[in-house]
Amino acid sequence: MTTLEISTAASAPSALRVRVLYILFFFSGLPALIYQLTWQRSLFRIFGVNTESVTVVVTAFMLGLGVGSLAGGWITRRRNVQPLLLLGSIEFATAAFGLASLSIFEQVGHFTLDWSLPAIAAVNLLLVLVPTLLMGATLPILVSYLVRASGQIGSSVGLLYYVNTLGASAACLLCALVIFPHFGMHMAVYIAAGINIAVAVGAFVAHSRRQRSDETDRHQACQRATQPILSMPFVALLAAVSGFVSLSYEIFFFRAVSVGSGSSSMAFAFVLCGFLAGIASGAYHAAKVCDRLTPSEAMHEAAKGLIWANLVGAAFLPLVTQFAWAGAGVFVLVLLGIYLVARQWGALLPFLSHFGIAADQRAGMQTALLYAANIAGCAAGAVVTGFVLTNYLGLQQISTLLLAIGTLCALLLICNSNAVAGVRGRAAAVAVTVLVAGTVIAPPLSRHLFENLQSWTISGRDFAHVVENRSGVITVDADGVVYGNGMYDGRFNTNLKSDRNGIVRPFALSLFHPSPRDVLMIGLSSGSWAQVIANNPAVETLTIVEINPGYVALIAQQPEVQSVLRNPKVKIIADDGRRWLSRHPGRQFDAIVSNTTWHFRANATNLLSTEFLRLVSQHLNPGGIFFYNTTSSRRAQKTACAVFPYGARFTNHAVISNAPLDWNHARWRKVLEHYTIDGKPEFNLADPADRDFLDALMQHYRLQGDMIEQCPVLLAQTSDKALITDDNMGTEWRYYLDLE
Repeated sequence: MTTLEISTAASAPSALRVRVLYILFFFSGLPALIYQLTWQRSLFRIFGVNTESVTVVVTAFMLGLGVGSLAGGWITRRRNVQPLLLLGSIEFATAAFGLASLSIFEQVGHFTLDWSLPAIAAVNLLLVLVPTLLMGATLPILVSYLVRASGQIGSSVGLLYYVNTLGASAACLLCALVIFPHFGMHMAVYIAAGINIAVAVGAFVAHSRRQRSDETDRHQACQRATQPILSMPFVALLAAVSGFVSLSYEIFFFRAVSVGSGSSSMAFAFVLCGFLAGIASGAYHAAKVCDRLTPSEAMHEAAKGLIWANLVGAAFLPLVTQFAWAGAGVFVLVLLGIYLVARQWGALLPFLSHFGIAADQRAGMQTALLYAANIAGCAAGAVVTGFVLTNYLGLQQISTLLLAIGTLCALLLICNSNAVAGVRGRAAAVAVTVLVAGTVIAPPLSRHLFENLQSWTISGRDFAHVVENRSGVITVDADGVVYGNGMYDGRFNTNLKSDRNGIVRPFALSLFHPSPRDVLMIGLSSGSWAQVIANNPAVETLTIVEINPGYVALIAQQPEVQSVLRNPKVKIIADDGRRWLSRHPGRQFDAIVSNTTWHFRANATNLLSTEFLRLVSQHLNPGGIFFYNTTSSRRAQKTACAVFPYGARFTNHAVISNAPLDWNHARWRKVLEHYTIDGKPEFNLADPADRDFLDALMQHYRLQGDMIEQCPVLLAQTSDKALITDDNMGTEWRYYLDLE
């Protein structure tokens, strides 16, 4: 035994301290994921939830973890490193930042609103650099510590990765079912900081009671030490590819689930939970394999795991398509598929450490390099897949691409394994067979994926239009109904006499406001509302902010609304509505109309909260109105009447103002009598049927009727409802728990 081996083994941790370390690292994963979900939510609110902002925020998190990993590796090169002491210090520092984080984000976010996208990307990285650096540093530090006891790099990485990721998976459920529905964002940060502090105290106590291992443990560690069989650049490349594929699959899975679930926050949490649980399970499996097999023997197991991942990944869309008849039960199949794919790819990082890292004093630094390569791959997946590929490829094409990359990784491992030639040949043949089957057989079986998922039946009809881009999936059925990510989003119809989509609401703009010259509309959807408002004779300018430019392509194909794209009054801007308002403080409007999504969908709170309503108030001219869709949420309607002094519920919308509303049915009728769209009058006053229709319309929407409920009455009816705030996130996390 060399002097170095004796020195390393002498400081090896006891079995009890190892178990304590695993427990602490499990609980360390809880606040890390709580912070990530909360901080992403906060940053999206500030910088927008359009694809550019989402990609920037996610990438910044990944890069911060990668830099932290390298920092942790550098620390392990120093002598007399005390891992438990470092873990406790890191947890305390993370808690300190966490407690101040939301205030910091808010202040910095407002300061940088008008900056360019690269500048905002840099700011995002700086905002999360400190906490993510701390989080990323822990893995290489603790790996270096555990290698002293076991002499096994693969099992050390696998078990640490397992417990920490399992903690993160548990945090998804904790956030979705308890913290976010009941306590909100600030309390989430306090809970996370409290867990950080508890872990820190536990680490300090464990450090103070440290004991030296006996000579038997030292001898065993030296005898079992493994040596690498692959070069570090090669395993780092595979780790980067693994990260790219894993993050790409996460995006792929959530996009598929969003169509079936309506893109809810709860669906995202469960997808992430299943994905992280799969990664944790894979890491645990890899740790056990690495503990009993040599690197050469384990390589064939790793290759088989990737072949299984490729098979499940290739079968995912066909199975979901064909079993959509199971209704909500199909999500059990979805979660199982997510878990199995993530399990096999989650095993690869511990396997790669087993193949390419020696269990010596360099283990911590080399683990840091491997982990950083994996994180860099994840960041690349967020940018390339989330920002580029989803804009040009459909789900089936992305599935095929990931299958091809996965097959290449499996073949590389098969070629480098020490299995006999016949075994390697059979494994390679299976890998290629899966690739061919996934390329040839899977696409026809996935043909009606969106049709089946949205209807939860086996559909025999094709959608009239499908638009897949990086902002989401837009579908249009044969009846002209538009769906955004699987949720009803409107209908191509501007005919008030055949009102199939509540088109009376934009026609009613002149009922509330005497002369809405300058109008802002958030949300384009089918273009029907835009067409009606742009043709209001009082409207001179209509500015439309739409987060998904795919709607413009759809509208261009629809004769009833396509002229709105050529209307000189209309200007369409691709942006997040809230961010656009924040970035244009000087813009004032007579009316702001929000034709937006359901109150319980992901990020809907950003356009329903008290904070957003106050922002809108700053952009209204004297006497201006805000008219927006509450989708019949009583909380949203109460929030409207609580923030603005004047207003009412109009059908399922809220119309609110800082001045008394000018309800004028005579004016409204006169405007309707002269309404023309594309030069065609909406009403023929010489036709008794049209005159009777207008008479009935005025009577139906009288002030004393059921369709209008003024704020004093509404507030009295909703006294038990809580206001929607940015912090409590409205009903996004409560709706599916029946807590509305």
